[in-house]
Amino acid sequence: MGEQLEHRSQQWLEEFLGLARLSATVSTEARTSFSGEENCWLLIDSDGLHPHQIESLIGDRGAGLDSIQYLANAALNRGVGHEEQGMVMIELNGYRESRLKELEEMAQAASDRVRETGEEYEIKSLSSAERRQIHSLLQAQPDLETFSRGQEPHRHLVVRFVQS
Repeated sequence: MGEQLEHRSQQWLEEFLGLARLSATVSTEARTSFSGEENCWLLIDSDGLHPHQIESLIGDRGAGLDSIQYLANAALNRGVGHEEQGMVMIELNGYRESRLKELEEMAQAASDRVRETGEEYEIKSLSSAERRQIHSLLQAQPDLETFSRGQEPHRHLVVRFVQS
């Protein structure tokens, strides 16, 4: 991930917020994800936002941030070379950071449960982005596999021992 992606991402999000008539500045930060990849984090400064604007941006269980993040990644990675592409994470009021900790705890609890019982374990009520994060978190566990089962909005994540 390069400075060019950071700059383009920051510009994109500031313009997006401006179109929504929200007065907020955006800063960037390079962070290494749980899967070892370097991501561009866009940090929205909430000082100029009203509490109801913050709630709207985050949305129900982070759905607002997920949607904005999806749009950002689609727009920023479209039509650019592979070496210029990257993953953008959008953070507001520490929501992503705290939710990631919750997801890490869920992933650990699920892997412990599978190892204790030998049975597959289902994690429900996750967004598609959160399912991807838990998939990535558990990729480092060579004895476990994860996959999604069901149809939206009742899709859930399954953790089980690797099937041979």
